[in-house]
Amino acid sequence: MTTSVVRIACHSSAPRIADLAANTRDARAAVRAAVDAGADLVVLPELVTSGYVFASPEEAAGVAITRDDEVFAGWAEEAARGDAVVVGGFCERGEDGLYNSAAVVDASGVLAVYRKVHLWDEEKRFFRPGNALPPVLTTRVGAIAPLVCYDLEFPEFTRALALAGAELLAVPTNWPLVPRPADERPPEVVIAMATARVNRVVVACCDRTGTERGQEWTAGTTVVGADGWPVASRDHEGLLLVDVDLAPTRDKQLTPRAHLFDDRRPDVYPA
Repeated sequence: MTTSVVRIACHSSAPRIADLAANTRDARAAVRAAVDAGADLVVLPELVTSGYVFASPEEAAGVAITRDDEVFAGWAEEAARGDAVVVGGFCERGEDGLYNSAAVVDASGVLAVYRKVHLWDEEKRFFRPGNALPPVLTTRVGAIAPLVCYDLEFPEFTRALALAGAELLAVPTNWPLVPRPADERPPEVVIAMATARVNRVVVACCDRTGTERGQEWTAGTTVVGADGWPVASRDHEGLLLVDVDLAPTRDKQLTPRAHLFDDRRPDVYPA
């Protein structure tokens, strides 16, 4: 890139449970709208192709797709119109079961698929856990690592990605609404802020909206800068668009004598 400033688009939506056709159409329209708005990176919610609150493993399997599905060809076609990168969640049909996955797509097609390592609660009924760190992908946008929702809550996981060179964490999420004090941010946003600050990375979380089979969602879509402060958020369906500078992520020197990574003491605590 000729500039370190990246235009990030997070498109919050309410996928329809087990309606692959409608979700495919809506997700492609969301990517199109983001690209038309000049987005370099588009982030969609977790399981955007399928919905989340499955009634049975059979229902989940009925809307599972592979990385070769035409869904991603559609994302690639839209991405090509603006040379964008798209990260979105999907219910993946693997060779040995179902996975809660995120695809990274550009004009050339699917760059990578990451399988969620940390499964939340009822997800364990439907999905197998992934067993590998997300890839850190060198793209025209920058060094991007995809992860999914609950993964963000494990600091050793996100630290590993920062140490591997990630500048931006793209996080499709479905955050269940939980109680919090008045005027406080959602706890997951606080975790994203801490992740960004202690690693000096940008964190882009795209949350879903609405209520699904009785589950109310947080609608907490937020983009956090490398200093740990939110630069933009959205609490309803639609497009969040913000320009973020990745340059600060490439300098871990906090003061002349304090370095974010060099000051680590893995000799004292486990790696």
